[in-house]
Amino acid sequence: MPSRRRPHRWLRKIVILLLLLVAAVVAWEALTWPDVGALARRNPPTTAFIERYRARQRAAGRDDRVQRVWVPHAAIASGVKRAVLVGEDINFFSHRGFDYGEIRLAVTKAMEDGAPPRGASTITQQLAKNLWLSPSRSPLRKVEEAILTWQLERALPKRRIFELYLNVVEFGPGIYGVGAASRRYFGKSVAEVTDDEAAELAASLPSPTTWHPGSSRPGYRRHVESIKRRMAKATFRGGQI
Repeated sequence: MPSRRRPHRWLRKIVILLLLLVAAVVAWEALTWPDVGALARRNPPTTAFIERYRARQRAAGRDDRVQRVWVPHAAIASGVKRAVLVGEDINFFSHRGFDYGEIRLAVTKAMEDGAPPRGASTITQQLAKNLWLSPSRSPLRKVEEAILTWQLERALPKRRIFELYLNVVEFGPGIYGVGAASRRYFGKSVAEVTDDEAAELAASLPSPTTWHPGSSRPGYRRHVESIKRRMAKATFRGGQI
């Protein structure tokens, strides 16, 4: 009889250890979970993506300073907002964080191409990732992104989410936000950026390390022209942007 019970005791111990591990992970997540609501009152001093860039720079023995200039929503040229919306998330003001129509299109295209689905992330999802997460595509990271996206959409007005995104997203190595990008590439404030320049900024977002104003890469130039065409056709309700 004792020999028959021994495997059961080991099984119980393994189950208990697994439960303790899960409890520890949940407790750690709860203790380190971002205060999403605080963004309604203050701007983030840094982001996960900025800190990752700085760590890489330090590891390589290079200067880890970044270029950032925080610009309020009202001081950003409307052309910049339109260009980013048509390039990244045309339905931003009508969805609640997840664009299910775009997700279906991405999945359908992935099935046709035989590749993982890409390109369906909304501005809110991208903001959550930039502020707090890693570029990893692991299931756990995607769950965290979904929860944070849900919280952002319920804690903040759309315009505030958009303002945060425009001020933290990368526009080139060490260049974060439309304020720093317009100064770096055009030598002017983001309030003075023309529609053509706005299209160049927005076109850099899919691949900011290699796509940015001044680049002659064919893929980037095609994307700039595509954004210009969509800007000419896009309409937004009064007061949205």
